[in-house]
Amino acid sequence: MSEPLTPPGETPPAEGSTAEAHPERPDGGVWEHPRLFLALIVIGCLLVAAFFVMRAVDM
Repeated sequence: MSEPLTPPGETPPAEGSTAEAHPERPDGGVWEHPRLFLALIVIGCLLVAAFFVMRAVDM
């Protein structure tokens, strides 16, 4: 006879876990702080632009 199916999200009795399931916060990765990365990109672009502006003024 086959074993009864366990509903999704529950631990089957064979695994022996007595802990309650708890939701974990998903990892946002790079997109956790998008404004920080946007600011770094903008500052980098401004520095590169300033370099070329100073070269043009120096000529």
